[in-house]
Amino acid sequence: MRLIALFIVIATLLLANDDRPPVAYDYLAKPNVQRFIAKMHKKYGFSKSYLTSTLQKAKLDRDTLARYTGKFKKNSTVGSWERFKLHVVNKPTFKEAKAFKQKHHKTLQEASRIYRVDADYIVGFLGVESHFGNYTGDYNILDALATLAFHPNRMQKLFAKELEHLFLFAKERGYRIDELEGSFAGAMGCVQQLPSIARKFNYDFDGDGASVWDIDDCIGSIAKFMHSKGWKEGKTVAVRAHYKGRRFHALRTGFKTSYNVKGLKKYGITPAQPYPYRKASLLKLHNKRYDELWLGAPNFRILTAYNASTNYGMAIHLIAQSLKEEE
Repeated sequence: MRLIALFIVIATLLLANDDRPPVAYDYLAKPNVQRFIAKMHKKYGFSKSYLTSTLQKAKLDRDTLARYTGKFKKNSTVGSWERFKLHVVNKPTFKEAKAFKQKHHKTLQEASRIYRVDADYIVGFLGVESHFGNYTGDYNILDALATLAFHPNRMQKLFAKELEHLFLFAKERGYRIDELEGSFAGAMGCVQQLPSIARKFNYDFDGDGASVWDIDDCIGSIAKFMHSKGWKEGKTVAVRAHYKGRRFHALRTGFKTSYNVKGLKKYGITPAQPYPYRKASLLKLHNKRYDELWLGAPNFRILTAYNASTNYGMAIHLIAQSLKEEE
C-alpha cells in the first residue's frame, strides 16, 4: 500500500490545470499547521520564524484539493488509456523518443551498464513523466502540498509527510521552497519525483551537482530506481494476448493479479508471442471500441512500482518497444 500511495505521480501534461488559481489562505490559524511547525522545529532544527514566514506564503489550491476529495473518480489522477494514447502513446512521441535516445545515447548506455537495466525503458519513463524533460509542471509545489497536507482528503497523511520532505529537500539543495514548480501532487523534475523520492533516488549522475531537472541526473535516477526494485535486463516485460470478443470481463485484471498462464487457456486467453514465465499479471487496456489483453511479467511490476497504474506501465512499455522496432 505504501508504494501505491507513494508513487501516484504522472506528468502533469496528462491532466490540464483548471482555471481557478490558488487563493490566499491563513494556514497559521489551523492547529495542524502549528503542530507541523513545532514538529519541524524540534525534529529537524528549522527555525520557527522561517517555517512561519514560509507557510504564510502558501496558498489554497482548490483544483488540487478537488482531485483528492469527494468520491474517487477513476483515472482522475492518472489518466485513462485513451488519454495516454492521445498524449504519449502515439507516433509523434515515438519519434521524439528516438531522437532523445540518439541525443543522450552516451548517458543512457552508461546508466544501463552501471545498473544493468534496459536503456529503452529509461527513455520510456522520461517520455511518460515529462515528455523527455520538456514539461515538468507549472503548479507551485508549496501551494499544492500545503493544500493537501492541511486539508482533509483521502491521502492527507501521505501529503503531510511529503510536505515535510519538501522542506528538507529545499534545505539540502539550497532551493527557494516557494519557487519550486511541478505537478498538482507535488512531483518535480523530468521524472516527476515526490520530495521523498527526490531525496532518496535523485543524485549527481553527471558530476555537476544533483538536480531533478537535469536530464542526465534523471536518467541516472530512473536507472538506479529500476535496479533497486529488481529489474532484470533483457527479460520480458509484457506480451500481447489473444481472446475472443471485443470486451473482456471474465476475470479480474490489473498489474496486481497473478494467473497461471496455462490456466488462462480455458478462458480463451493465449499469448500472441512466446511468454517465458509460468505466471503472469492479466492486464487490460480499455480502448473506445475494444479491450486489449496483455500478460505482464515481473519486470512490468517494477514499472508500476513508480506509479501504481497498468496504463502507466503499458505506456512506458510501448514507448520502449517503439525504440526496439527501430533497431
